[in-house]
Amino acid sequence: MPRSFVFHPAFHFILLVWALAIGQPAQAQSPTPVVPDDEINRVAKNLYCPVCENVPLDVCDTPACIQWKEEIRAMLAEGRSEAEILDFFVTRYGMRVLAVPPPQGIGLGVWLIPALGLPAAGLWLALRLARWRRPSPAPEPPSEPALDENARMLDRWIRDQW
Repeated sequence: MPRSFVFHPAFHFILLVWALAIGQPAQAQSPTPVVPDDEINRVAKNLYCPVCENVPLDVCDTPACIQWKEEIRAMLAEGRSEAEILDFFVTRYGMRVLAVPPPQGIGLGVWLIPALGLPAAGLWLALRLARWRRPSPAPEPPSEPALDENARMLDRWIRDQW
């Protein structure tokens, strides 16, 4: 009975080489990193929805927001930082997409007005309260000649009435 080729050592060697060759391309490909939704939302909370007004991107479910979140996912998978992603969206859509304006240029006013206005309002209120709590000067009693004149007028009126 002829020996089957399945038991031949050369067959086993060829089978081993073939298995290793097939497995190598799978090992050479790096798997695409899985970006958790928490990371996407960490970046998305700093952006506003392009469709809805004053709705953060992380809570909006419009098709445009879903597309933006997928873009954020792809950029995070590429290894881009949060600042790079925000810069990308600002370059593409303008400053209106940012939830918090940067403290430079016209956005500086958003940071300075409360920072300077609040202490100024507190100082104004303190001065007003101090003035309010200060006792007002007592009115000066009328001088004697004025009292005498009033008394004479009253006497004259009474005499004229009776």
